[in-house]
Amino acid sequence: MDQLILDALMEAKGADIAFSPGFRWGTTILPGEAITYEQVMNQTAITYPYVVVTEMTGETIKAVLEDVCDNLFNPDPYYQQGGDMVRVGGMRYSCNPGARMGDRIGDMRIGARPVEADKTYRVASWAPVTEGIRDETTLEPIWDLLARYLRDKKIVRPGKLNLPRLVGVKGNRGIA
Repeated sequence: MDQLILDALMEAKGADIAFSPGFRWGTTILPGEAITYEQVMNQTAITYPYVVVTEMTGETIKAVLEDVCDNLFNPDPYYQQGGDMVRVGGMRYSCNPGARMGDRIGDMRIGARPVEADKTYRVASWAPVTEGIRDETTLEPIWDLLARYLRDKKIVRPGKLNLPRLVGVKGNRGIA
């Protein structure tokens, strides 16, 4: 479902990259099964569901991913804020959970091209927790975007999951 949401965000918003919060609940959708609106809501129903598009530099994208990693992998348990790693569409990258802050995210690529630190990319995401969203009536919730995407597509085929390449985790049964 994460990959489907990411694909819908990138297509609907004309984005190079998409971010989706790293949580899911609900039941598994089996191959050949119709995806119902109830299942869309099972996967997306939160109190801050709004879709946003942001222009971000490659440097900012790396900083966002580093910050999320630090919430999960900081060696000091008092700084581990939990959660799940943000799901990323449109961009491949590597993650070394054991590295220090600033060195965990690497090899960021869109297709075969490296993400450039000073280049600006169009990033679609949902579940913004930033301030500055004042008029929620003008924002689209992710469930509406995803439902429209599914209605337009009619049939979706499982695609290749966009997973980070994990580095330095061999033998760590909790991560690898």
